[in-house]
Amino acid sequence: MPVTQPVVKPPRLAPGDVVGVVAPASPVYNRSDVRRGIRTLESWGYRVRVGQHAFSRHGYLAGEDAARAADLNAMFRDPEVRAVFVTRGGYGSGRLLPHLDYDALRADPKLLVGFSDITSLHLAIHRQTGLVTFYGPGVAGYNERDLTEYKREYLLRAIAGDAPVGEVRQAPDGPWLETVVPGQAHGRLTGGCLSLIVQTLGTPYEVETDGRLLFIEDVGEEPYRMDAMLTHLLLAGKLQRAAGIIIGECVDCVPRPHHPAFFSNLSLEDVVDELIRPLGIPTLMGLTIGHGKHIATLPIGVMASLDAGAGRLVIEETATR
Repeated sequence: MPVTQPVVKPPRLAPGDVVGVVAPASPVYNRSDVRRGIRTLESWGYRVRVGQHAFSRHGYLAGEDAARAADLNAMFRDPEVRAVFVTRGGYGSGRLLPHLDYDALRADPKLLVGFSDITSLHLAIHRQTGLVTFYGPGVAGYNERDLTEYKREYLLRAIAGDAPVGEVRQAPDGPWLETVVPGQAHGRLTGGCLSLIVQTLGTPYEVETDGRLLFIEDVGEEPYRMDAMLTHLLLAGKLQRAAGIIIGECVDCVPRPHHPAFFSNLSLEDVVDELIRPLGIPTLMGLTIGHGKHIATLPIGVMASLDAGAGRLVIEETATR
């Protein structure tokens, strides 16, 4: 396993900067969603450069691996490009990890924005280069319907602001915010989509949790599947070494009637009570990060503080330079 890299911050975005748009995972259903997102980026003052294969399709992938990796590497190597925005998640980012030009990012750090399946890229890039990256919404959702004021505020605050993101407040119409284990913790942020975090175990891109604030979220996973993944992290020694845990909004993570052998009244809250509460680590559940209506963009690799009893996560450090 590689050693922990020193933290590197990308330059913050400014009007007139060139930003790239790529599709490292699944294709979009409606290409117009991406075109609308590009128009939004342009309305913020950025000049958009679209990857050559951004609209490609290869089954459930947005083009073959070589094409998707080539688009990412082209953006990483382009000295004019200051940020890389992904179109969406889905599946496929993990297939690109051995093919990425990490040296290019070390030589010329730049922003990366995306979430869900993009967890693979975030964890790999941070592990290999120390670069701060941004767990936030994809370009296909940058439209009047999907880009809520909450999303827009936290995204721009993270990538273009000259101050720390500050408190990640709960969206007014977000889920119930529950203190699982009270207490305070301080550390660098890491995390992402739970199923993708687990997939890094045993690889050169394995998630680092020692003394960190670990945030997790997922979508469409039954409680027994969440149980299995959290158990995997426990058996790997990852959860118990975290300084604090933030469980985001886990959308549609309920039992399915089409699996009678596993159907029960166990909820995700029950799973968390059985597996995480006994650790005694400060833990907050329900923060509006993830696959819900709202998502607060979180910079991976910066210092933050958690007061689980008060329901407060605060990003204390600027994520850019």
